[in-house]
Amino acid sequence: MRIIDNLYFLAFQHSFDGICILDKNGIGLEMNKAAERITAFRREDFIGENTKAAIEKGFISKSVTELVLKEKRTITEVVSIQGTERLLTGNPIFDTEGQLSYVVLNVRDISELNNLKIDLLLSIALKQTRIETSLAKSPKVLSAASVSKDIIASSPKTISIVQLATKIAKVDSSILILGESGVGKEVIVKLIHQQSRRANKPLIKINCAAIPQHLLESELFGYEKGAFTGASDQGKPGLFEEANGGTVFLDEIGDMPLDLQVKLLRVLQEHEIRRVGGRKEIKINVRIVSATNKNLEECVRNGEFREDLYYRLNIVPIKIPPLRERTEDIKPLAHMILNRTNQKYHLDKYFQPGVVELLQKQPWPGNIRELENMIERLVVTSEQDEITWSDLPFISEQPDLTESYSLKKILEDVERKIILEKIAMYKTTRKAARALGISQSTIVKKLQKYQE
Repeated sequence: MRIIDNLYFLAFQHSFDGICILDKNGIGLEMNKAAERITAFRREDFIGENTKAAIEKGFISKSVTELVLKEKRTITEVVSIQGTERLLTGNPIFDTEGQLSYVVLNVRDISELNNLKIDLLLSIALKQTRIETSLAKSPKVLSAASVSKDIIASSPKTISIVQLATKIAKVDSSILILGESGVGKEVIVKLIHQQSRRANKPLIKINCAAIPQHLLESELFGYEKGAFTGASDQGKPGLFEEANGGTVFLDEIGDMPLDLQVKLLRVLQEHEIRRVGGRKEIKINVRIVSATNKNLEECVRNGEFREDLYYRLNIVPIKIPPLRERTEDIKPLAHMILNRTNQKYHLDKYFQPGVVELLQKQPWPGNIRELENMIERLVVTSEQDEITWSDLPFISEQPDLTESYSLKKILEDVERKIILEKIAMYKTTRKAARALGISQSTIVKKLQKYQE
């Protein structure tokens, strides 16, 4: 028993938090060394002193003990003790009959708590949260995890596209997806297939521009044995047959030869195909989703694309804007790509604060594909775990001084650049503030603003 008592005494005396014990009348019974340090009260002055008397003498601004005795529950308050704010938590202690016998006060130094908060903020600022956490905490990002892990939709335009794609996935209408190279057309096709009743059947993609014209027909429609020189003796089913019950994605449909456009039109109208060298029609059940980066209406006017096929394919058009027109998507995309690349190479790279904002200012003519390429390059070539401003090959050291750029914005950008560079250099807000000749709280507020 004596050993246990000694352990309790050691825990009491060596606790980092201040601990004070008072009786049911608010009279001080005991306090530990930490409480003496934090409150600047001497133990001998505390013992036997009533908290009401301490208030009357101006030593404390309010009595947490009195509140606990009155309300018989745990209470936490910020209290001024001899002119310095402290955080006090009072806990009631009840006897076996349910009567309140003692109050235990925990006393904490608020400045120490603030330092912990500052360190935490700096840690967050220096090492960005993983993309899943970022998305989960951001109300502006469409929660698409239940839709597709590859979908990132933060901008209103992209959210609208995802909602439309999810809606039309339930029906079998033909869909034409329009957009520049690299905007994510295939991701939307996968989303449509996954959300459709055909999700358990194949999704087969064919790039109409990547296959030589003389092979494209046999790839799409298959061939019978002996149909041409080099043909298999058993023949071969085409992609339409292989996708039966599922979805066929015709990428770069604008590059399909005119003679094959006629055969594709028959598939859409009659739901049947004929193999190369074959004599019978084969019924198929597929949904056709096509995509192009060309202006098909212009191709129709120029005689390069059949008008009747265009209208058959264009039942529901989905136009995906370039990344430069939906810059809100860049930040969550960048974090998702970084996270995925880290997993791929078993690394733990992260962005210096402000780097993603610079990525948002780039035009990205290659769209998401270019962004993916850039981030992977940064991950594998950066010397440190932190990807910094200096790692970005396209960032100018000078701010944009166009007429539309206000003086206030120029100064804000310069200030941000300097602060972030100092934090990267000194690693703590305290040292960075000292180097810049400003207060630590000012830097913390700036960091909070940059994190918004």
